[in-house]
Amino acid sequence: MAQNDAQDSPGGPPPGRLASDRRRPERSALPKPQARELPHLDPDLVLAGYRAGVFPMDGPDGLHWYRPEPRALIPLDERFHVPSSLARVVRQGRFMVRTDTAFEAVMRACAARDETWISETIIAAYTELHRRGAAHSVECYDGAGVLVGGLYGVAIGGAFFGESMFSHARDASKVALVHLVDRLRRGGFVLLDTQFLTAHLGTFGAYTVPRRTYEALLAVALRVDARWDPDGA
Repeated sequence: MAQNDAQDSPGGPPPGRLASDRRRPERSALPKPQARELPHLDPDLVLAGYRAGVFPMDGPDGLHWYRPEPRALIPLDERFHVPSSLARVVRQGRFMVRTDTAFEAVMRACAARDETWISETIIAAYTELHRRGAAHSVECYDGAGVLVGGLYGVAIGGAFFGESMFSHARDASKVALVHLVDRLRRGGFVLLDTQFLTAHLGTFGAYTVPRRTYEALLAVALRVDARWDPDGA
């Protein structure tokens, strides 16, 4: 999961795809089995890709499938770590947190950078998935009701695939991530895929696993009947 968040991100690579300023790995740096030409981006094809352990990214040379090795995950058990300073921000209720009320706006905020893998083709496919109930957003609003941070991703079975985050106010994207983890836990999810590991995500306990381990975890998660709205809202 990538992050478009200068304030929340430490130096170096941006927070993973779930973090807001995701950087697409150079295709030439990936072994050929990991980057494949994507002829089109039908929403059903996107879902099939996630089930197979791959995801699409766009760029100057077109759309391609990616399958990182190793794969980064955020734990949904007691290993998930919230820094004490961030825990105070969450307790203070500095932001009003909502879900699925501004999905496309979150995507476009994540895409608002000099170089982005979130093209209009990507936005069209994922907003359609959102309309189908397969893609979701978590949004943070300030006291004036302005959208200042958030994230989005795809949910299939008991797996959530974090795509990108953004923040226009300090800690906004981090609060969104804490809310996401709480919602996934209550909904019975067992896998939170962030695709790439960064120092930012590492502060939350993110870790990597080999491809075969990831594929085994994914297979289990896809059989889980989890709920995005754990309270039936």
